[in-house]
Amino acid sequence: MVAAIAILTLLAACAPEIGSKEWCADMKQKPKGDWTASEAADYAKHCLF
Repeated sequence: MVAAIAILTLLAACAPEIGSKEWCADMKQKPKGDWTASEAADYAKHCLF
């Protein structure tokens, strides 16, 4: 159980920061139907404008 939590923590820490070039590129690759409302708003705010 502890190992699973450690792995999830490490994976979350490796996610690019919202609004970074890497994050925008990842969002472009993700199907738009899988985006959350928050992700769509962040994408519009940080990647389009």
